[in-house]
Amino acid sequence: PMATKAKEEKKAVPAVQVFGRKRTAVAVAHIKKGRGLLRVNGSPIHLVEPMGLRTKVMEPVLLLGLDRFAGVDVRVRVTGGGYSSQIYAIRQAIAKGIVAYYQKYVDESSKNEIKSILLQYDRALLVADPRRCEPKKFGGPSARARYQKSYR
Repeated sequence: PMATKAKEEKKAVPAVQVFGRKRTAVAVAHIKKGRGLLRVNGSPIHLVEPMGLRTKVMEPVLLLGLDRFAGVDVRVRVTGGGYSSQIYAIRQAIAKGIVAYYQKYVDESSKNEIKSILLQYDRALLVADPRRCEPKKFGGPSARARYQKSYR
C-alpha cells in the first residue's frame, strides 16, 4: 500500500500551502486541485463551532462564489488561540490560499479580480492583524493599570 501512495505523490498535484494568523491562533490551509471539498480540522466547514461565527468562516466562499471553489479541495488545520481567533485565522488562510492558488496555477487577471473582491470587503481576509497581547508588569494588576495609591 505504501508504494502506491509514493507513486501518487510523484504526479505533482497543483497545490499550495498558506497560513492565516490572528493573535496566537495559526491556521494552515492546503489548497489543491480537487472537487470542492472544504474541511476544517477534518470536519466539514459548515460544522464549525461556535455557530455565531460560522458565517465568518464561510465569508471567503460566499464572497467569491462556489464556482471558484469547485475545482479545488481546501483542508485547514488550526491550532492555538481561542474560538474567535481560530475563526479569523481560518478565514484568512482560506482567502490567502485561494489567491495564492490562482496566482500559481490559474491566470493573473482572475487572481487580481479575487484579490480586489476580498480586499474591498475586509482587509483582514488577506492582511494579518499585527496586534498582540501586552505582557503584564509588576506594580499593577495589568499591563498598564497601576495599583491604587492611598494616603491613610
